[in-house]
Formats: sequence, structure tokens, C-alpha cells
Amino acid sequence: MDRRRLGTHASVGLLGATLAVALLSTPGVAHAAGLREAGASTVTVPTWLFLTTGGGAVGASFLLASFVTDRAFIRSFHQWRRQLPSPGRLVAGIGRLTGVSLLLLTVYVGFTGPSTGLRNFAVVFVWVGWWGGYVASTYLLGNTWPTLNPFRTVADLFPTLDRPYPERLGVWPSVVGLLGLIWIEVVTPMADDPRLLASMVVAYTVASVAGAVVFGSDVWFSSVDPISRAFALFGRFAPFSRTPEGIAVRLPGMALTDTDLVSGRDEVAFVVCLLYVTTFDGFVATWLWEAFAVAVVGLGLPPLGVYFVAYLAGFGCFLAAFWWAMGLARRYGSTYITRESLANRFAPSLVAIAVGYHLAHNLAFVAGLVPALAVVAAAPLSPPQQPPVLAGLPGWVSGIEMALVLAGHMVAVWVAHAAAYDLLPGRLAAIKSQYGITLVMVGYTMISLWVVTTPLVEPPFISGGGP
Repeated sequence: MDRRRLGTHASVGLLGATLAVALLSTPGVAHAAGLREAGASTVTVPTWLFLTTGGGAVGASFLLASFVTDRAFIRSFHQWRRQLPSPGRLVAGIGRLTGVSLLLLTVYVGFTGPSTGLRNFAVVFVWVGWWGGYVASTYLLGNTWPTLNPFRTVADLFPTLDRPYPERLGVWPSVVGLLGLIWIEVVTPMADDPRLLASMVVAYTVASVAGAVVFGSDVWFSSVDPISRAFALFGRFAPFSRTPEGIAVRLPGMALTDTDLVSGRDEVAFVVCLLYVTTFDGFVATWLWEAFAVAVVGLGLPPLGVYFVAYLAGFGCFLAAFWWAMGLARRYGSTYITRESLANRFAPSLVAIAVGYHLAHNLAFVAGLVPALAVVAAAPLSPPQQPPVLAGLPGWVSGIEMALVLAGHMVAVWVAHAAAYDLLPGRLAAIKSQYGITLVMVGYTMISLWVVTTPLVEPPFISGGGP
């Protein structure tokens, strides 16, 4: 084997080792299952009625969007923007300092603070403040993670080796990383064990810094790190975005129609994965999963094996459904455009669905635990014995959750509509090309509505569990 090939294999091996550490070590994109004391809201109408109503609403939005056939109008709608001045280096410096300070405080209190999850700042900050609140800010306002990212700030303190990143890997490592992060969250008690959480934060920091030092921060955090990639996609939904000229202002979700947002099967898979992992995280805490897991494990199969196979199979189904929809788009759109090219343009519409579901999925959870976060953050080293929580949220909260899911799906329909008219010249061909993706969206809508409005149960056979 020549020296060049040896170097490539060494780089791949180091990347794999780093990813292995990441998969075993981070809160990453996880959800605070054990803290969800507020619980999910329930609906007072028959399940079949609100599911079919939700699916029908998405189908109706497709029909309404089909009447908008003026390409110039669609283009002007998506290209509208305003420019605001840059916040300056001082704000960026404060942001980086804040990110590193919160990382250090999280680790310190995680190891030295109270062992009870709800009383420990590390636990409530990571799950309620960061995953529940901050992540929402990346798609409701704008993606500030490139500035706040403490892992990159620490990595930039070290000289980089600038080893060539194997191009054939693309962003597949981030797909594996995202799947791994949610898998760890589901099967471990991170939401209840501050020491375990702090250990995983440290391990994730080490893995991120090592990867950035070897391959360079730009490459690592754009191609490998699943958190940065997820926030970058969420930020495309937000009205504000950072540009070299300052802060750009656009209508929410309109940046998802940019032609360069997704390129290649690996990036398509990451978008689908972003939608899938949040869905699975909620699904494992439903009665349907409990019944399935109990029945299958009762046959003598190992519980973790059942979870793992079902987890990967579910992702495969989500991915297969999307590619099936792209096949229908090519067939009914009567186009020679390849399925992959169609997927590159239609995949960003799924980000809007992920946004709506994530917001609905966390609404009651964050609302119930914000008081605990405020009280514990005020005295992280000596929190009260029983931090306050809001229990018994009013029934209209479930209505807001359903509205958020539907709103995300309707934005997705519009994004797909705009992509179709940009790709295909004929009006009828553009409408027909959306048949498959609309069917998939209706299916995703009904699944999402069912999950966010189903009463929670404790996932069987594991010490962790989804929300």
C-alpha cells in the first residue's frame, strides 16, 4: 500500500474512532425524557377524527398552493429580503465567551452538584434551556450556534493538522452521529443522572476538538458534527441569518428554497434523519411501542436488540418513503431530471416539518419546567430541595401543539411547491410532480399528530427513554 493510500486510511480510521467516542458520549441532540413531568397533552376528540383532519389539512394546502402558478410571483416571494447591520466583533466575542462559560459550568455542576436530576443545573440547562429552548431559537430567530459553539471555540485554540478529509465520506458521518446521539439518549438515563451527563459532555468535547484539530474546524463542523449540521438546517427556516454583509431578513422558511441547500444522497439522508430521530424519540414513549416491545421481547429476543433493529428499520422506512416519493415525482412530472436531483430540491421541505414537530414536541415540556430552570440557574450550587414545576397544563395547549405541527407541514407544502415550479417548465407537470411528496407529508403529519397528543408511558426494558 502506497503512502498516499495509507494516509487516507489512517484519516478514515481516526475519524471512525472519533465518531465512536461521540456516539458514546454526548447529550447532543437528545430530549429530556426523564424530566418530562408536565407530560403530553391529550385531545378530547376521537383520534381518527383529528388525524384525518390533520392529514386532510395538508392535502388541502397542496390543492390551494396548486392555484398559485405565477412563477414570477413565487420567485419574488422567496427572494424578498432586507439587510440589517452586522452586530460586530464585540457581540461575537461575548457569544463565544458565553458558550464556553456555560459548557464549563455545566460540566462542573454536573460532577459536583446535587445528584437529583431536577435539582442539578447541568440536567435542567441541557434539556430545558438548551435542547428545549435554545434549539427553538435557531429556527424561530436565527442560527447563532456558529458563534456560541463552545466546542469550536475550544478547538480553535489549538493548531490544526489540516489532514485531508476523505471526500467519499461526504456528510454520512453526521448521519451516523445523529442516529447515535438519539440512540444513546433513548437507552441511557442521561436525563436523570447528572454525573453521566457531565461525563458525556466532556467526551463529546474531546471528540469534537480532536476531530477539528485533525481535519480543521470548517470541515469538521460542516461535514461531521451532527449538532452543527442540524442547527445549520434549522437556521434556514429562521427569518434572520448571518451574511458577509450583515444580518439578512427573509420570510420564515423561504431560505429552504435555495438551490444549493442540499446536494447529494448523504445530505438528503441527513435531512430525513433530522425529521426521523425526533419522531422516534417521542414514539418510544407511546402505548403502541410499549405493546410492540413487550410482545417481541416476550418471544425471547434481547430488549436492546429489539430497540436497535426497530430504530434502524424506522429510519429505513422514512428514507424509503421519501425516495419512493421522488420516483413518483419523476414519473408523474414526466421529466428527465434524475431522482437524486429532485430529492436535492424537495428534501429541504422536510426541514419545515421537523421544525413544527420539534416545537410541538417540546412545548408542554419546556412550559412545565421553565420555573425549575430559572430557580436552579439562580443558585446552581445550592438549589432548592423541590424546584417548582407547572403541572396540569390547560387543555388548549394540545390545540397549540396540533397547530404547530400543521403549520410546519403547510410551510413544507409551499416549499415543495416552489421547488417544483422552479424545476419543471409546465404547470401541470409541476403540480403532478408533488403528488408523491404530498402523500408522504400527509403520512408524516398523521404520525406526528398522533405522537404529540398521545399520553406518555415509560419505555419498557430500558433505563432511559424518549419523551
